[in-house]
Amino acid sequence: MDKKVFSDMALKSWNVEINRANKLFGSFSNEDLQKEIAPGRNRVIYLLGHLIAANDSMLSLFGLSDRMYAHFDEPFLRTADKAGQEMPPAEQLKQDWDKSVTALNEGFAKLTPDEWFAKHTSMTDEDLAKDPGRNKLSVLMNRTSHMAYHLGQIALAK
Repeated sequence: MDKKVFSDMALKSWNVEINRANKLFGSFSNEDLQKEIAPGRNRVIYLLGHLIAANDSMLSLFGLSDRMYAHFDEPFLRTADKAGQEMPPAEQLKQDWDKSVTALNEGFAKLTPDEWFAKHTSMTDEDLAKDPGRNKLSVLMNRTSHMAYHLGQIALAK
């Protein structure tokens, strides 16, 4: 198989999870986004922000553009839910989700199959030579799995 087959497969998986996320987030009212996944656990709104922040980092990691939501790292990646941080309004987070998905998908469409198998910005040429499986495609696959995991949690709040 060639690189295009593998990159196309990974992008199809990404898009399956993005479509699942869009449907799931769209099914929650702004008030319902405040629900906990389970008693004492993260709220849906926190996981929405968490996914925006985690996925947003691929923009710079893949050399596509500057990050759009680096300011989400502190409240959604470094801080636990309900730790007293100010939460953006639910409607704004839904719009930020849509913008981030659009930016990522536009960037992904520009990458050639060879570029998917190239190093990302947080590694050196030597790193890639030592571990060629540590590339942009592997990051996309990891982030797709990460998103699928959290979407499974979010589904529990329905």
